[in-house]
Parts: sequence; C-alpha cells; structure tokens
Amino acid sequence: MKTIQITQSGGVDQLQITETELPTPQANEVLVGVQAISVNPVDFKVRQHENLLSLIYGPQRPAILGWDIAGTVVAVGKAVTQFQVNDRVFGMVNFPGAGNAYAEYVVAPADQLAHVPESIDFNAAAATTLAALTALQALEGRINSGDRVLIHAGSGGVGHFAIQMAKAMGADVITTASAKNKDLVLALGADEHIDYRSQQFETVVSDVDFVLDMFNGEILLNSVKVTKTGGTAIPLPTPEFSDVALELAQAKKASVAQSMVQSNGQDMQRLGEMLASGTVKPHVSATFPFEDMDQAHLQLESGRTVGKVVVTVNKDSK
Repeated sequence: MKTIQITQSGGVDQLQITETELPTPQANEVLVGVQAISVNPVDFKVRQHENLLSLIYGPQRPAILGWDIAGTVVAVGKAVTQFQVNDRVFGMVNFPGAGNAYAEYVVAPADQLAHVPESIDFNAAAATTLAALTALQALEGRINSGDRVLIHAGSGGVGHFAIQMAKAMGADVITTASAKNKDLVLALGADEHIDYRSQQFETVVSDVDFVLDMFNGEILLNSVKVTKTGGTAIPLPTPEFSDVALELAQAKKASVAQSMVQSNGQDMQRLGEMLASGTVKPHVSATFPFEDMDQAHLQLESGRTVGKVVVTVNKDSK
C-alpha cells in the first residue's frame, strides 16, 4: 500500500510517498480502506518542528503523519463487535499520539470510530473529525441556552463547526472573520459578525459568557476582558496560556480553561448524528489527490483556508 512518510522535520519536500506492507488489526482494532483524509494545521506544525515530531513519534522514523480518516472497513479484530467488513466509518485516530493516517489503509482502535451516515459522503465525513471534535469537546457542558458566545476565526476549521454547535445549543453567537467571509459565518448561524481587519472586537463586544479563542497572546487577554463575571475563555489549539491571562480572569472572577482534543468514539457518534440531522455541515473549501499532499499542506500554511481541506485517496495498489 502507499503511505506518505517523513524521515525528519522540515518543508513539504519531506513528505514522501512510499510503498509499505498492509497492516494487520489487533483484537480491538479495525483496518480501514481510506477514501478521504482531513488535513489540519497540527499536521504541518508537526512536519515543521522536530520537537513536536519527537513528542508524538519518539525516535521512530520514518513517521506517517495524520489523524483524520473516512473509509470502509476491510478487516476487523476478533474482539470487535460494533463494526463489520464494508461498514463506512470515520474518526480521528490516536490523537494526540501517532495516527499514521496518511495511508491507503489505516489500523484504528474500534472505539475511536463511528459509522458514516448514509447521506454523507467520505469527504464530508473526513472533514468532520479533529476540528469538529475540538469544537464539540470545548463547548460541551460549558454553554447554556441564551448565553452570549464569542468565537474567534469563525470561518476556520474549528470555528465554523463551533458556530453551528453553539447555535444548536441555543447560544447567541458572535464571531470574528474577514469581511469576505461575513456571508459564510452568518449562513452558518452566527448572529453577529466582526471584521477583525477593520474592528477591534474588544471595543464592540462586552459581557460574553464564553469565548473560544484560536490565537492566544493579546487576543486571549482582550477576550478575557470582554468575558463577564463567571464566564469562561478557552484558548486553542494549545491548552497553555500565560499567567497574565489567568490573573486577569481571576481578578474578574472568570476562568481560562484548558481543552485538549482527544480521540473518542462516542463523540464521533455524536458528530455522526449531527451530520445526519444537518445540525452541522462541514465546509470543504479545497480537495487534493493523495499524491498532492504537499499542496494540501501549503494551502493550510497560507493561513487563508476557509473551513476544511480534504485529501482524496486512490487505492489502486496495496
């Protein structure tokens, strides 16, 4: 089968297509014939930075990047009961560990996957994985109906899912995005759009119950300032934040909380239900063939991606 591997950190030239042996699922695993892969900013960050690559893969080289897959079950381990051969499945595999998803076939723990709804294609399913799980796990249990919620980068991968989920939870949703993406975020369910290029959100927003921040730094500090007493701000994608942000939150009796996305089959089932009902709809702005994974990385590195980037997989050879 074909895989895309890297032997060291660096540019997109490190992504090399290599023929490897077909993996065999263990008792609690399934082997998935991959039809689509979702690519995320964490993918290119791990590719670029040796410290992240080593943190996830240790000394193992070459390494196969990626976590988000959708495809068809081709083999099941002897202890697996929830899936059978030919089932359509999707999931985020082994995050934040080694997912090995840049491959025509991927072994995945059965309890990290869910069935793809009949009405949903593989591209949409693959897109609704890491970014959607990040939004769900950050918002779940923290938002109540009627809350004022501020979501930064509403046209991005996590943000465009978070808008839809927060709205479904009954929140009044405010989001920052460029002017060209105003129509998109409003169509996703946002009640108010702030053009971050011409407006400073902290001058037009106040007393919000919850903030989902994608930037940290000064934006997180200003986000805490517009959070009401008892409110919460969550910085993504890293659970780390400055002592200044924490002190600022404590001074106004608000909180800055950690949220690190984890692989979770039950949450994937929730996402499947949301897809089936139309509660969430992924926005896939770009697709690339497996052989052009480098172009998918460059697209994400541009910082101009709206919604999600998906790579389609051609499994003509094993």
